[in-house]
Amino acid sequence: MRAHYQEGTENGRRAKEYMDKGQLVPNEIVVTIVKERLMRPDSQEKGWLLDGYPRSLSQAVALKEFQPDLFILLEVPEEILVERVVGRRLDPVTGRIYHLKYSPPETDEIAARLTQRFDDTEEKVKLRLHTHHQNVESVLSMYKDTIFQVDGSVSKEEVFAQIDGALAQLLEAKE
Repeated sequence: MRAHYQEGTENGRRAKEYMDKGQLVPNEIVVTIVKERLMRPDSQEKGWLLDGYPRSLSQAVALKEFQPDLFILLEVPEEILVERVVGRRLDPVTGRIYHLKYSPPETDEIAARLTQRFDDTEEKVKLRLHTHHQNVESVLSMYKDTIFQVDGSVSKEEVFAQIDGALAQLLEAKE
């Protein structure tokens, strides 16, 4: 959606209005953007990855023609999610993402220029999580045969290893 906004598309502009308020973008906008992207030749040839989507049953139903080979479900306690998001910072000069606790900036100069996204506040994160909890079970019901659960509370290296192993098994099974 951010790419659509940066490209100046009508759907991108409409999506940004909702994102700026920390609200979920309406299904009609999101589904259109996602379907357009999944129909591009590179997605058709190489595959695709959706991060944090679909977020509602209606979105999952709208994407029924695009069934994933694997649905990765990262399981992370809410308090850890809040800590991770609230501590996230952006370096506007380099575009690099830091975390105040887990990946702090290397110098005081970098630390001084870091910014926080407007929606990375505890209040807005908890609002997004509340909406997520209301919708997650119905979304998961659409993908029950392809779900792979990952313990997302461990280190990023361990999370990567879990996902990499699942993808390797999937590729082996396809061959």
